Amino acid sequence: MFLRFAIILQAVTLFSAPITAGLLLTTPSGRALHSVSAYSVFAAGLVHLLAVILVWRRGGGAPRPVLYSAGFFVLVLAQIALGIAQAVTLHLPLGVLLFGYSVVQLSQLPSFRRMRVAPDGL
Repeated sequence: MFLRFAIILQAVTLFSAPITAGLLLTTPSGRALHSVSAYSVFAAGLVHLLAVILVWRRGGGAPRPVLYSAGFFVLVLAQIALGIAQAVTLHLPLGVLLFGYSVVQLSQLPSFRRMRVAPDGL
């Protein structure tokens, strides 16, 4: 449940980043809004990494999701560094990649309908 929340939070914050990037280009307060959006993506990535580690340690499963989440978090750190350096030619494609990866993770979450257990005898 906590992992589901972390992935949804990550996708929502990554969805807000291009919106605030548009505000960055059109309004005087856009820089502050985009900065808040960037650090919320950072926080959501950190929450996701911690959630994956907790699920892995508690369940004893494969460490592969931890590696994917850690790699995603490293890409978020690179995205923030590129944004601070104003390297737009790398910042934009990396943002699209991060959002696409987040949508893929979101699509792989089992839905509540698929999680229901069939009654005995069927």
